Amino acid sequence: MYEFPFELDDFQKEACNIIDEGKSVVVCAPTGAGKTVIAEHAVHRALELGKRIFYTTPLKALSNQKYYDFGVKYGQENVGLLTGDTSINRNAKIVVMTTEVFRNMLYGTNFGAVADNLSEVKYVVLDEVHYMNDEQRGTVWEESIIYCPTNIQLIALSATVANADDLTNWINTVHSKTELVNTDFRPVPLRFYYFDSSQPDKLLQLFTPSGQLNKKIKPEKHARGKHGKNRQKSFLKEVIRNLANQDMLPAIYFTFSRKKCDEQMEKCASLELITPAEQAQIRQFIDEYIAENPHLYGNKHLEYLLRGIASHHAGLLPAWKNLVEKLFQKGLIKVVFATETLAAGINMPARSTVISSISKRTDSGHRMLTASEFLQMSGRAGRRGMDEIGYVTIIGTPFQSPEEVAELVLSEANPLESRFSPGYSMVLNLLQRFSLQEAKELILKSFGYYSVGSRMQPLLKQFELNERDIEQRFFVCPNRISDEKFLEYDKLRHLYVQNRTTYKKICRQEQSKKRPLSDEVVAFRENNRLLCQKLHAFPCDCCNQYKKHAKNLEVLARIDARQAKLKREIERQRDIYWNKFLAHRSVLTEFGYLSADFPTSTGITTSQIRSENELYIAEIIFFNVLEGLTPSQLAAVVCAITTEDLRIDIPYLPFSQPVRKTLNLIRNIRRKIDKIQNRYMVDSPLFINPYFSSLIELWVEGAEWETITEQIDMGEGDIVRAFKRTVDVLRQFTTIDNIPESLVFTSREAMEKILREPVDVD
Repeated sequence: MYEFPFELDDFQKEACNIIDEGKSVVVCAPTGAGKTVIAEHAVHRALELGKRIFYTTPLKALSNQKYYDFGVKYGQENVGLLTGDTSINRNAKIVVMTTEVFRNMLYGTNFGAVADNLSEVKYVVLDEVHYMNDEQRGTVWEESIIYCPTNIQLIALSATVANADDLTNWINTVHSKTELVNTDFRPVPLRFYYFDSSQPDKLLQLFTPSGQLNKKIKPEKHARGKHGKNRQKSFLKEVIRNLANQDMLPAIYFTFSRKKCDEQMEKCASLELITPAEQAQIRQFIDEYIAENPHLYGNKHLEYLLRGIASHHAGLLPAWKNLVEKLFQKGLIKVVFATETLAAGINMPARSTVISSISKRTDSGHRMLTASEFLQMSGRAGRRGMDEIGYVTIIGTPFQSPEEVAELVLSEANPLESRFSPGYSMVLNLLQRFSLQEAKELILKSFGYYSVGSRMQPLLKQFELNERDIEQRFFVCPNRISDEKFLEYDKLRHLYVQNRTTYKKICRQEQSKKRPLSDEVVAFRENNRLLCQKLHAFPCDCCNQYKKHAKNLEVLARIDARQAKLKREIERQRDIYWNKFLAHRSVLTEFGYLSADFPTSTGITTSQIRSENELYIAEIIFFNVLEGLTPSQLAAVVCAITTEDLRIDIPYLPFSQPVRKTLNLIRNIRRKIDKIQNRYMVDSPLFINPYFSSLIELWVEGAEWETITEQIDMGEGDIVRAFKRTVDVLRQFTTIDNIPESLVFTSREAMEKILREPVDVD
């Protein structure tokens, strides 16, 4: 084992030994426990053996951070970086990359042959593997594990999850011998506090020494102003003062709104949290940083940094967030107001974390935080080697009770759930390399299929309960009449009652008109009398158990209907992944991208595309609607088809006529795809959202950044992200097969003009 300059914890030693034994390992430990040490051990092993190691992360920002750290530690010449838009020293001994890039390598598209890509690779680190839970991108981790050659050792590093043993057993099944190292050990233990606004001059410990909820904590009351409006007073400054007075800074203050992050930062501007010496250090650091990033000069948040406070969220420029992170790491920023995205692995350890609420707003309304979300945020508290205790403070609100807070704090982490979802690219890539049957075997290797039994447990349990209910409802007829015979009687009885009602109605009508009954009505009456005599022949007609028998059959019919529905759902769930695969295959076949279960030339091009809906992008390319556009117009069109629907409802700014015409043609393509996707029940997004199109058109034509940002009320980080998504697709136009040469040249020119400061700064 590599000798570190410090004593390893037991779980770290155990994991390192497993790696030395030539096995793969899943390490499941709390945030901040020191999982990176295990990856570093694998790095040293690879270098000693003259082999290579890939280090994958879920976020480009994390990859950039690791690349920088490893460059300092192991020498820049030994480290490479591969992200969607960066390729540095790709043949290095240590290559840091996003997990998507690694998955794409395994497909062998855009990156060359798989054997060449993985030449001499001994280890692959899958950092933050709990991202398998991510709704949009979780499938990438499953694909990476399934397709990774079995001679490569996997080192999967995960935050605490409930079913780490399931994940380990699955990797053991689909990849190679894998062992689990699972620990709840935290080198810096956490202590939980509660801010009760009725006692604003102190923070109350959430639990008593015996582990009970502190009875001194009072539930928050709703404060009502005029007209019944909620007038809840802000106690933000009191919270921060308490943290400062009790030496619990620096802190990350988590809130779930970008707007609130900025507002709370502004509210704290009058607090004195730093010394004059620290302010001088901040000023010097900012001056040096802005000299390298002049686009940040005059940023409206600069004055707050000089007071030791900052906000951190996706609406800010990447370079600005980087500045905040660096100052925080140096201990010069005392409070960062951040959204939960900061909890996703960015290296910003703090002494304290503050959680503003245990509920948050989502697209489908408000919901409570999950145990894993809470663990991720609270786990940022406590700096190893600097703090003996990490402090977590939960702010009391009228929308949560202290009991609910205590329950969440004590909850176990949530289990990993599969997000495996076959798409067009997966279908084309698998059928390019495997037969349909072999592709099915790979699909059946997914963690989703492996864990389908546990996911179906509620359905199977309900099915079993219904079966028991059916057994318990067995009815013994006193006249030994079968259910079939009873239903025959019941049907005749209902017919007789209906006919009698009809006859009486006719009689009243005829009587009111003073007319005799017609022969048909008389015959109708006689037939109903015969029906009545037929009913009298059934024992049910005078049985006092009739109603009970009828009710029992009615309930059983309802249960049978539920059972049939459950059975269909169980069958659907059991084969859901393969059925999705077949549905996408049918759409591709109909469009001519597959023939005899092998990609056509257009299919091969489509297999190389990476987007929300590869077929959509491919159809747009092959319909030649992008031909003849200028670089700015092409950028505007691509921006519209890569921007997802926004939560805000603001009209977009006007753009040029060629862009409008092209988007109208693309709407026709979208309608055609939508129709066929619906036929095969494929749900794959088809974006046309030109919200940023006019901005990127102006930008490519040479407008200044200030001109762009003053056009709309939107975070600069959101604009940069939309522009970078556009660049990602434009870059693909320059690398994939069968693209018209003119489109390649226009795409290159558009990219060059988009990637200028601040868009090109990570």
